[in-house]
Amino acid sequence: MAMGLHRAGARGGSRARTPMAEINVTPLVDVMLVLLIIFMVTAPLLTAGVPIELPDSRANPVDQDPEQVTISIDRDGYIFIDKARVEVGGFPQALESVRPAGGEPPVVTLRADKGLDYGRVMAVMGELNRAGFNSISLVTNGSVPADAVMGGSVEAP
Repeated sequence: MAMGLHRAGARGGSRARTPMAEINVTPLVDVMLVLLIIFMVTAPLLTAGVPIELPDSRANPVDQDPEQVTISIDRDGYIFIDKARVEVGGFPQALESVRPAGGEPPVVTLRADKGLDYGRVMAVMGELNRAGFNSISLVTNGSVPADAVMGGSVEAP
């Protein structure tokens, strides 16, 4: 029990009891560990706002920059800047609004669905290059075996 009672003195015959000042921290630690696990599981899910089936790769992960811009291309070929969908034909104007005035362009992470045509992804990358965004990171799924990437066990669509 968190608060127990004990005798104040045995010699004087006093029957007064004083509360024992102890705090049981075990439930607090349990709750904090559960919250830590919940945050660790949900934190990676917060960065991806557009549902995309990413291709597989053996590349090492890169560090996340808080000022980076995420460009996503879904299976239908629609482009998203962060979570906002870009109107068809409005990608160059949308890139102008992302670029800070007079400063270095932010790092761009490009997420593209693996079912997309290669030419569509290259068109978006070309437009990014034309707009001055030269630091582009391609986002893929985590590590896969080497033979899967090299064509050993994955069939081409």
